[in-house]
Amino acid sequence: MKRLVHAELFKLRTTNAWWLFALAILASTVTMLVVNGINAYSLLQPFNSFVNLHSHGHAGSIPADFLAHLRQEWTAGHDGIGQAAMLYTSGQLIGVLLVCLLGIVMVTSEFYQQTATFTFLQTPRRSAVIRGKLVAALLVAGLAWLVSTVISVAAGAAFLHSQGYSTGLGHWAVDRAILLNLAAYLLWTLFGIGFGCLVRHQLAATVSATVLYLIGATAAATVFELLNTYVLNQNWVLAAQVVVPPVASTVMVSATQAFEQSPPAWVGAVVLLVWSLVAIRLGDRRLQRHDIT
Repeated sequence: MKRLVHAELFKLRTTNAWWLFALAILASTVTMLVVNGINAYSLLQPFNSFVNLHSHGHAGSIPADFLAHLRQEWTAGHDGIGQAAMLYTSGQLIGVLLVCLLGIVMVTSEFYQQTATFTFLQTPRRSAVIRGKLVAALLVAGLAWLVSTVISVAAGAAFLHSQGYSTGLGHWAVDRAILLNLAAYLLWTLFGIGFGCLVRHQLAATVSATVLYLIGATAAATVFELLNTYVLNQNWVLAAQVVVPPVASTVMVSATQAFEQSPPAWVGAVVLLVWSLVAIRLGDRRLQRHDIT
């Protein structure tokens, strides 16, 4: 297994895949960090303006203890902790898609480059090959999460401090979002490996996975809203959209409710884990039963 993992990492290091992947992770993290920073500024600025107005004597005699309580409530609520978690997981939106595509390419490239026959002749146990790819992909995904998180936390904490707010680090909701963001990276990598085994055509696999991820959450919200409005009219229907992988990913890294009737974060983690394990299992079985020519 150690040699198989080294072989997969060697394939990544000696092709353009590694620097293209690294560049995409950096670009997506910085882009979403800017977007989330602008969004956080627009939400936090009204309260800052109110405090500044009062501090210059233009807001009447508002007790200082009331202002302190208001700031505490604001910080602990959606506009404080929620925005901190959003900033610190900025790379998640595109990052998990990238690690999913990496997992897909690591499998489908064997068939696209027509090296699968040689690979499986060298290692007849196909499951061992898939496990080697899986371990290598998880290592790369963990490194991608680390780089993205370091950038996001450093920039996000500096931004919140400049606005007069606590960084939120040490708050369980924020720390949980960061840790579950790591879980999201790893689980989407698992899903990508399994999906690549199921759909061995590289272009078909990458395009279908990208479409599923990018429009999955929007499509799920629309479909379940229509079901709730015109068919069942039950609150659990809206909560059930967590069964869609992109929605589950969003739910698991949100420090506050991702949407109305959103289930707890652990539900999203379990759903995404089940999808990943099912994809791996089905992909492995399909690979075992099909001839490699």
